[in-house]
Amino acid sequence: MREVICIVCPKGCHLQVSQNEKTGEYEVKGATCDRGIDYGINEVTNPVRVLTSTVKVAGSNLERCPVRTNGSIPKAAIFDCMDEINRVTLQAPIEVGDVVIADLAGTGIELIATRSID
Repeated sequence: MREVICIVCPKGCHLQVSQNEKTGEYEVKGATCDRGIDYGINEVTNPVRVLTSTVKVAGSNLERCPVRTNGSIPKAAIFDCMDEINRVTLQAPIEVGDVVIADLAGTGIELIATRSID
């Protein structure tokens, strides 16, 4: 059994996720909604996260631009993604929604700018 705190909503339900040895199915206790059940199972079988960070900017009075992934990436890929992000320097101007990296660390997920910079 694994204990997980659900982050789907502000309630923060304390989940107990266990796998039935006979059927292989997962059981989630402590969830107050179906989204918590789905989160608990996914967190144990394939944890994913939306990654937020910043990248360097050239040609502006601001030194960094905030960025995020436009979808969830496998938790195990976060360090590879950060290595790739840390090698990027953007050239101003930048618009919100600009794609910074099209296929971040081979995840198929885009890294996008979340602020416009002149």
